[in-house]
Amino acid sequence: MQKFIIQIEEENFVSPEDKNLECFLLSNDLSAPFKADFALKAKKNGKIVLGFSADDCLSYQLDGVLLDLSSAQNIKKDYQAATKNLKNKIVGAICRNRRHEAMLVSECEPDFVVFKAWADGAEKVKELAAWYAEMFLIQSALLPVDEVNYSAFKTDFVILSDRKYVKKYLQNENDSCMLRRSK
Repeated sequence: MQKFIIQIEEENFVSPEDKNLECFLLSNDLSAPFKADFALKAKKNGKIVLGFSADDCLSYQLDGVLLDLSSAQNIKKDYQAATKNLKNKIVGAICRNRRHEAMLVSECEPDFVVFKAWADGAEKVKELAAWYAEMFLIQSALLPVDEVNYSAFKTDFVILSDRKYVKKYLQNENDSCMLRRSK
């Protein structure tokens, strides 16, 4: 069964104390005080927190980073430049949905590789994820951009926005202590 990485897009929408969640990804557009506070609370609760930049990773003492290499001209060079100061940090890398790019990203040895999926073309991404799982030992994740049946994908993780997670998995606000709506 896939595990979730919850992308925090809205302040105070999902709590780092939730016992059902292990890993969070902080969006770039969150405020600096919120990122610092969320990272601190998550660390106290033994959770993993990732950011989208090396600067955020270092500034807020995050556990790692998710790099978007999907438009990189030189994947290896861009990966090395982005990770040069990230010793002992978790590194995920988003790549283009092509076998060759998946291989190039994998040569950089990130902790996990991410494939994006849109409703249009989801079958091709599903085939790519299945091929990748058979060929590589590096874990993979799916970032569904549209509504897709991500459980049908052969990936280790699914990156869901906080809103999608709450909408799909929390039927009743009273069922969980994690739901905290912004005011």
